[in-house]
Amino acid sequence: MPHPRTLALDVGDRRIGLAITDPLGLTAQPLFTLHRTTLRADLKSIARFIRQHHVEVLLVGNPLHADGTPSPQAAKAQAFAQALQEAHPTLTHHLLDERLTTHDAHALLNLSGHAPRSSGHSTRLDRKNIIDQVAATLLLESFLSARNPTLLPDPEAS
Repeated sequence: MPHPRTLALDVGDRRIGLAITDPLGLTAQPLFTLHRTTLRADLKSIARFIRQHHVEVLLVGNPLHADGTPSPQAAKAQAFAQALQEAHPTLTHHLLDERLTTHDAHALLNLSGHAPRSSGHSTRLDRKNIIDQVAATLLLESFLSARNPTLLPDPEAS
């Protein structure tokens, strides 16, 4: 039986970025970007991946303002998280602060030179898809590092 996995979702109005732990549950891997249609269809697509990948823990990013207050998008993410919980009551659910994940995803992609900006429509769409996946991956990495702190000493600690 495969190791239970954790699935992270970066929920937006048009897309949902998905990331999943590796089979050992140690690292975060981008999975894909789901283009949203209806809530029912979105939940059905996610349910398929939950079954395929033996997911036991679901994370949904909660986009708060920089000061920690809920953003308008936070209410939508919370409603989506509630719908997921109702659809999958036996799974463990977490709503996690994702204030900086999309910002960090943009910064990370700019540093790596991945998906450069251009005037081409498909490149812009590809970049948005990648950003959603990277944001979900960063959310999942944050969750994993909080659960499993590193065993190596911090080289900058004195």
